[in-house]
Amino acid sequence: MVTNADLLEPVDVREHLAGLELTLGQVCQVAGISKMQLDYWTQKAAIVTHGRKQRTYDMTAVETVLLIKQAKDRGLSLSAAITAVDEFQHRRADGAARAEG
Repeated sequence: MVTNADLLEPVDVREHLAGLELTLGQVCQVAGISKMQLDYWTQKAAIVTHGRKQRTYDMTAVETVLLIKQAKDRGLSLSAAITAVDEFQHRRADGAARAEG
């Protein structure tokens, strides 16, 4: 017997949120960090932001912040966390490029 639930397919939330940008305060709330931390990490990790009057972060920047937070929570220094995040993101990009071609 087919139910209404059988009509649904998985949704790639990331695809739908790709164009969304969050404010500094929203990123802090999502990541569970202070505005001072986010300002410092943005500067040290060269996280790209947008906006003139109000700084905003796209989903790539939010992911970077969350990965830095994860690394810091696991005991890495900020410098080591940034290096780990860079390596992690490059590996994923290389893997995606290989999968496409």
